[in-house]
Amino acid sequence: MKLDVIKLDGGKAGSVDLGDEIFGLEPRADILHRVVRWQRNNAQQGTHKVKTRSETSYSTKKIYRQKGTGGARHGDRNAPIFRKGGIYKGPTPRSHGHELTKKFRKLGLKHALSSKAATGSLVIIDEAVAKDAKTSALAKQVKDLGWKRALVIDGAQVDEGFARAARNLDGIDVLPSMGANVYDILKSDTLVITKAGVEALEARLK
Repeated sequence: MKLDVIKLDGGKAGSVDLGDEIFGLEPRADILHRVVRWQRNNAQQGTHKVKTRSETSYSTKKIYRQKGTGGARHGDRNAPIFRKGGIYKGPTPRSHGHELTKKFRKLGLKHALSSKAATGSLVIIDEAVAKDAKTSALAKQVKDLGWKRALVIDGAQVDEGFARAARNLDGIDVLPSMGANVYDILKSDTLVITKAGVEALEARLK
């Protein structure tokens, strides 16, 4: 697959060949769903917690005698049946993450890249460099290029000036090639990859 390469100012910068084994697959929703679910579950904190009957602050005195009342047998007011009592089988801190093989995670990233290429949402740029690190200058370039919600993937290192300029731009995210992931790629409307980023991704996914 061959795509044109552009510069940040909109000028042409040649073309690049993209490997069909990474950018030319038929996207499968089931694979993408499993990888996104794995990502989001691993990101979930799992710190939700309720108080059990041993943790609620209430009297531990037996509320009435065991026999002869004609009612249910109770100990103290911390029982879950009472208001302000403990919660029975409520959530406790735990990890929501689950395992997914490295091979499957790589496959998911390939399908995410292929889905952007298939829909025409993939843009290859020469380099992501902002010499004066001005947000206003980068904002004008982004507006001229028509990027509204874009993910920019660079090579092994992101240019510091470009990252600083893009930091305050709403809808523009910048990641190094090792940070590229399925969730962020699918969330973006436009996927922008530098030439160095293409080489790094192809080396990572082969």
